[in-house]
Amino acid sequence: MNLIIVLLIILGSVILHELAHGIVAYWLGDNTAKDSGRLSFNPIKHIDPYMSILVPVVLYLLKAPIFGGAKPVPVNYANLKWREWGMALVALAGPLTNFLIALVAFLIGHFTGIIYNSSNEILNFIFTELIFINLGFMIFNLIPIPPLDGSRILYAISPDGFRNILTSIESYGFIIVYMLIFLFGEVFQNLMLNGMNAILDAFYFVVGQ
Repeated sequence: MNLIIVLLIILGSVILHELAHGIVAYWLGDNTAKDSGRLSFNPIKHIDPYMSILVPVVLYLLKAPIFGGAKPVPVNYANLKWREWGMALVALAGPLTNFLIALVAFLIGHFTGIIYNSSNEILNFIFTELIFINLGFMIFNLIPIPPLDGSRILYAISPDGFRNILTSIESYGFIIVYMLIFLFGEVFQNLMLNGMNAILDAFYFVVGQ
């Protein structure tokens, strides 16, 4: 049951993440995501079997911070208002959506007492996983290595020379990310946990705890 709940939260979170990219791109003048059918809640349109299911589930079973992604939403940079700044806004929309999901889940869980009440194990588990999974997705996607969202934001504020470097590693960026995780897995895990805990501390500060 727990694994099914986690899988549903993962799928819902990555779908909303990608939808946010596509919607902001559409608002900024690019119809590519809309024309390719990606402005949809249909999971088949978004799910990547490896990054959306296998990786997050394995991480959950290993009790490691959960991260993952879906098939990237197609965006035509040339159609966007404000070009690189528009692309940065499109990129930011995904992690921001995960942040908002985590924040809303925390606020509901806090004010209803669900996240402190272990007597209702299922609801407690659902809200806790909503918070941690979405914080994990947010932090992972903000890593500034192409094609992750953080690289699009970094690109907007970087000089031309560094932009060329980001562009040149785009095609094998995920390989770099996986190598870093493989070689420095414990460091990466600690950074993820520290980041998630720091955001949780901020949430508790907001509610006066």
